[in-house]
Amino acid sequence: MAYDEYQAERIRQVLEARKVTFVEKKMMGGWCVMVDNKMLCGLLQDKETKDVLLMARVGEAQHATSLAKEGAQPMTFTGRPMKGYVFVRGEGIDRQDDLEDWLQVCLDFNPHAVSSKKKKK
Repeated sequence: MAYDEYQAERIRQVLEARKVTFVEKKMMGGWCVMVDNKMLCGLLQDKETKDVLLMARVGEAQHATSLAKEGAQPMTFTGRPMKGYVFVRGEGIDRQDDLEDWLQVCLDFNPHAVSSKKKKK
């Protein structure tokens, strides 16, 4: 599973400083952070460019605003954009305040997010 451990540690530090209870999971070909059993954000590596990608769950209301930010682009796993999610390239999270801003947008949306239903075995 390809993701940038340095960026993962930066995310951990921000969440710990804000006293956010979270769980880390390896999923979607990378690393995800779960808050209240809902995906908050994650990290992947772009298969073509090898760039770091932050997966940010921003919600549909913040989707267009989020796409206007530096480094942001539609999140496409299946070839179609996923509403309420964006990818943020490395240049959009290089500065600490930029990373903190993205995580705050994700944290603000998290209480409104719907938890995925667990599949029955």
